[in-house]
Amino acid sequence: MKVHGKHYRSLWRDGEAKRVHCVDQTQLPEVFEVHTIVSLEQAVEAIRSMRVRGAPLIGVTAAYGVALAMTEDGSDHALDMACRRLQATRPTAVNLAWALRHMRQQVAPADPLDREAIAWREADAMAEDDATTNAAIGRHGAVLLKNLHQQLQRPVNVLTHCNAGWIACIDWGTALSAIYQAHDSGIPVHVWVEETRPRNQGRLTAWELRGHGVPHTYIVDNAGGHLMQHGKVDLVLVGADRVSRAGDVANKIGTYQKALAARDNDIPFYAALPSSTIDWQIGDALAEIDIEERSADEVRFVRGRSHDGLTREVQILEADSAVANPGFDITPARLVTGIVTERGTVMPDRLAQLFHRR
Repeated sequence: MKVHGKHYRSLWRDGEAKRVHCVDQTQLPEVFEVHTIVSLEQAVEAIRSMRVRGAPLIGVTAAYGVALAMTEDGSDHALDMACRRLQATRPTAVNLAWALRHMRQQVAPADPLDREAIAWREADAMAEDDATTNAAIGRHGAVLLKNLHQQLQRPVNVLTHCNAGWIACIDWGTALSAIYQAHDSGIPVHVWVEETRPRNQGRLTAWELRGHGVPHTYIVDNAGGHLMQHGKVDLVLVGADRVSRAGDVANKIGTYQKALAARDNDIPFYAALPSSTIDWQIGDALAEIDIEERSADEVRFVRGRSHDGLTREVQILEADSAVANPGFDITPARLVTGIVTERGTVMPDRLAQLFHRR
């Protein structure tokens, strides 16, 4: 996508150089800054600190982390250590485990002297595939918005939660890919952007939409249900970090509440995601998906730009107050109208059929 007139991917490699660059999401939207990753340690830090975030992007970053590790040392021990360390950074997003499993399958059988080249080749291919996949997701999602527009004969009001845009992937995004492609094709779309506390990823969504020229309005998390009650939301469209075989959706904390409100107001609720986000081994999502518990400081402090133009962090809760900070929740398949993938849009109970899974 374009930033200040220049096209960027969220993560990219300089030709054949043994380094990758990423848009540092911890600095957005106040500052657009590029961060360079040249080692396994830095790849681990980038994922853990959320310099890179979003399930698809985490997976690709982990793949490059393996490539960087193999550049330093192609031994079995180094490969095992790299996969263990990267896997431990973010437990909920299944793309991370998927990417590491793929890298291990491709790299491990090779001679240690050949592993570096194989790892870089596979990581590059994974990045290209992610961009292609997300463009396809957007095409299918845009059809939903086009059909709604034809039915309503007015702009379509979409509510989204968290950031599922191009900076959460290599390019295009998942949920926002559909919005971008609908907007670009002339379908009038307006987006209600929820703030998504405590890390306020909604700011990233607003920053993206503003750059792309998509009409949008930023709202606090608890305003979504109110807007639905008053007929101001036509569709809820979110991304996902892990989806079960049955179509249960693990996404940023607060998504479940939006799905409940949508069901109560007869508003369709869709999740947009690549097939790599589907965990075919998960039967009982509530019992089996590991929900990441993040730092209490994410709740105790807020970050933003002060009146003097400087970015500052401000404490809003006393240090002796207990904090719980689960990063994700589970939306049961019964509340999900459909799932948008690179192969098309289906009801949750048809997901396995779409991908020919028995």
